[in-house]
Amino acid sequence: MTVVETADPDAPTRKQWGRRRGDLGEHVARTVGGLQARVLRTVPVPEAVSALARLRRGIGRTPGFDYTLEDYLYVPDEWVSSAAEPTDAEYALHDAVTLYALHQQSRRERMHVDGRGLGQALAQLVHVSRNPAGVRRRFAALGTGSTYHESTYHLRSLITMLREHQIPLDYGLLADDLKTLRRPADRPRIQAIWGREFFRSRPRTDVDTPDTDSPEEN
Repeated sequence: MTVVETADPDAPTRKQWGRRRGDLGEHVARTVGGLQARVLRTVPVPEAVSALARLRRGIGRTPGFDYTLEDYLYVPDEWVSSAAEPTDAEYALHDAVTLYALHQQSRRERMHVDGRGLGQALAQLVHVSRNPAGVRRRFAALGTGSTYHESTYHLRSLITMLREHQIPLDYGLLADDLKTLRRPADRPRIQAIWGREFFRSRPRTDVDTPDTDSPEEN
């Protein structure tokens, strides 16, 4: 079955998909936005460039791995606890900011933008990728991941693909999503949101046509 592009000026306009960030997402968006502004200055701030490189080394590590990155990985008191194990919010913030550092690597475009959810970004990636089937497979794996670790593994690969095509996303929204994803009972809900966001963002002109190479049945 092949997907082809058709021009249909009379096709109905699809409603725009939009989500609002929560308190954690707003905090992460401010943090990442500030870092991005310093990295993308005409003359980048050396400290910010250095921080971006050190944040990339934190991908997949436990929150608190580098005390010198407190400005970027600080978690307000309401999202921490007295327990030794980091909270869901700490993990979500850590993973969102370190993944942003991967996304922004070697890019002079803004890789964090307000309002661009993960599903929307991946819908655009499928549209421009030379290997859309590969993107879909990775996204499907993300959508069926049974553990947080498995999900973030697939997410890292997808972020790398987004970087290659200069497609940004909202890292505040991603932080909110990751916090939800860490709760096993809520994991299917956020995976479904990504899927709906993806399908609502697909071009309305995508249609399926029969595979003409298949033999006819008698």
